[in-house]
Amino acid sequence: MYIVFLEFGHISRCPEEQHNPLGNSLLNIMTKDKESITRSFCFVYILTLIVGTIIQFSDESEFAVDMSKMKLTHVPKDLSPKTKVLDISQNYISKLHISDISYLLGLEVLTLSYNRLQCLDFSIFKFNQDLEYLDLSHNQLQKTSCHLIRSLKHLDLSFNDFDVLPICKEFGNLTQLNFLGLSGTRLRQLDLLPIAHLHLSHILLDLEGYYAKESETESLQILNTKTLHLVFHPNQLFSVQVNISVNSLRCLQLTNIKLNNDNCQILIKFLSELIRGPTLLNFTLKHVETTWKCLVRVFQFLWPKPVEYLNIYNLIIVESIDEEDFTYSKTALKALKIEHVTNRVFIYSQTVLYTFFSEMNIMMLTLSDTPFIHMLCPQTSSTFKFLNFTQNVFTDSVFQNCSKLVRLETLILRKNKLKGLYNIGLMTKHMTSLEILDVSWNSLEYDRHDGNCTWGGSIVVLNLSSNILTDSVFRCLPPKVKVLDLHNNQIRSIPKPIMKLEALQELNVASNSLAHLPDCGAFSSLSVLIIDHNSISNPSADFFHSCQKIRSIRAGNNPFQCTCELREFIQNIGQVSSEVVEGWPDSYKCDNPESYKGTPLKDFHVSQLSCNTALLLVTIGVTVLVLTVTVTALCMYFDLPWYLRMVCQWTQTQHRARNLPLEELQRTLQFHAFISYSGHDSVWVKSELLPNLEKEDLRICLHERNFVPGKSIVENIINCIEKSYKSIFVLSPNFVQSEWCHYELYFAHHNLFHEGSNNLILILLEPIPQNCIPRKYHKLKALMTQRTYLEWPKEKSKHGLFWANIRAAFNMKLTLIAENNNAETYKKSGNSI
Repeated sequence: MYIVFLEFGHISRCPEEQHNPLGNSLLNIMTKDKESITRSFCFVYILTLIVGTIIQFSDESEFAVDMSKMKLTHVPKDLSPKTKVLDISQNYISKLHISDISYLLGLEVLTLSYNRLQCLDFSIFKFNQDLEYLDLSHNQLQKTSCHLIRSLKHLDLSFNDFDVLPICKEFGNLTQLNFLGLSGTRLRQLDLLPIAHLHLSHILLDLEGYYAKESETESLQILNTKTLHLVFHPNQLFSVQVNISVNSLRCLQLTNIKLNNDNCQILIKFLSELIRGPTLLNFTLKHVETTWKCLVRVFQFLWPKPVEYLNIYNLIIVESIDEEDFTYSKTALKALKIEHVTNRVFIYSQTVLYTFFSEMNIMMLTLSDTPFIHMLCPQTSSTFKFLNFTQNVFTDSVFQNCSKLVRLETLILRKNKLKGLYNIGLMTKHMTSLEILDVSWNSLEYDRHDGNCTWGGSIVVLNLSSNILTDSVFRCLPPKVKVLDLHNNQIRSIPKPIMKLEALQELNVASNSLAHLPDCGAFSSLSVLIIDHNSISNPSADFFHSCQKIRSIRAGNNPFQCTCELREFIQNIGQVSSEVVEGWPDSYKCDNPESYKGTPLKDFHVSQLSCNTALLLVTIGVTVLVLTVTVTALCMYFDLPWYLRMVCQWTQTQHRARNLPLEELQRTLQFHAFISYSGHDSVWVKSELLPNLEKEDLRICLHERNFVPGKSIVENIINCIEKSYKSIFVLSPNFVQSEWCHYELYFAHHNLFHEGSNNLILILLEPIPQNCIPRKYHKLKALMTQRTYLEWPKEKSKHGLFWANIRAAFNMKLTLIAENNNAETYKKSGNSI
């Protein structure tokens, strides 16, 4: 969906004086509960045609076409039939044909100004029944036809070459017409009779080419219009002697007025007819060149008239400035506004000039963009409520010790040569009614060595923006200020402590060098804060807690450093309504670190764990504790300490034998078998197993006769297992209850993997239920599941087969064992081999 807004020129406005002193939202917010010191005293119709068309097309160029300044000599033929707005101004088009625009059935706005048209037949628009805006100004038109489109609301024929006003009776059918621009060199009293019944809002009458003999006085009756704008020749002395009468005229504007002391009376006579009625409230003069004497005479003429707003733009004063008699009689005038004054008088009495304005008995005075260097204090109690001296060359001496401006409510001194904030405070000391002070765009600074500042006690709005103020400004402020504008200064911080500004509601400190958000301790009523374009990298997360009355904050476009410190602020600001945080999230982006540069703050996420050191330490501690407890429990469950001890012993023993060759290892064998059994099964071992093995000349190792005294039990177990060809384990419920038996089984099993041989013989003396084996003896369970074991038969008839299987397991020739035994015997007898 597209919305098109076009504003076209040559629409004179009736400037209704609103006198907004700050020109920004701060003033509007402050004055929402207070009547403005100025009101709309006249009904003013400002005709600025804004054509707003809402079209649901995919391409905007289909309905709004701008082809101005393209040196065209004819209307292009390739325009879209959907075109609604067409601007072909400032070209070289000299003629229009019906075929040029007849196919543009939806055309609503057509601008043809500044071309070379000489004649025009309005019938070419007969197919454009929606046409509302037609601008034909600044052409060379001399004649037109009268076949007009009734839908027209704006018709501008001004600044053309018509001899008489181009009005015919068909103009009376334009019942929707609001604006009419005309031009002519001669005026006739009944020229506008065809439109007498129309209620026009604005008539622009171009009289640049007007000419009449000096002895002739023409008349023109303009029956109904609210705003009349007359434009005269810019380079000729005003000499128009026309009696123009208007009913219900509210606003009058004259452009291009050139006066001297001789023709001044001609203008006054011309105005006397126009301002005769009581309805004219607003009078504007633009591009005026006059003598000081004539200007004073015009003011004196207007002073008793019903005009309430007098505006003069682009005033040039020539010849001399001398003291002139002026009677400040009772006047309806409420506001005088003079903007852009050029003084071509170089030697004059400044007192004459300044006194003329300072003694005026009106409410509002604006002297903007003038060469005035000073303004005198009124001699008597002044009626001024509003003074605007923007863009002059006033210094700190203005209005010092002035006690006559007791009614003044608004004072604007923008863009002057003010330097000392301390002096500005003194200036307001006697302005007991002053509420709004604007001293922005000066060179103000404050040095605390200047002393304590003194301000008028009623100041509630203070604009100190665009100066060179520093942090010390917070020690020199009006105590009751509600709206404070300090943007575009050199403030680096808001110092603590500062004077308490308990009434402050709105603070603008944008475009400074602040590194932190302010603490609302000194601003207990703060509700609006503008602090964008500063140097804030890590705003305090406590801001919204300390500033609970904030209903609007604008803190975007700062160099935010996206680190852990910013996390809580982002969370807090994300919980606040978007109506409170202006510009969120588009204006709030990371500036550092480089990896996050340009990232919106709302998309910056970092875990709480990585930002909270205490929480991180607690988490690590808890994790380590849980792991420790878990590992400890697992160790206890699987008897890990026992296995570690066994592995340690095993490793030490294996380390000693790691580099021995196989033959040498084999020579260490001294026994055919090592028997591991529980003490509760010793009867069977000694009465059955041992006799049957030893009668086969098998050398058996038993712990009670072969363990070496002085060595640890673990080392003896490992030595016996390593010196035995086989390890026999007598399994029974008693066996699984013996921890030492389990040690022996563990080492024998490791020796099995180390030697790579089948050196384990399991004898199941008695059945062992699986639930009787302790959980930590999982290796025993595995061996009984994976390996074949010999079960001791209860029947004697099967004992022979059992012993045969035992003997079959010993298939190694033990010559080395015998030799080793002989060697040991020989060593014991004291001989060496």
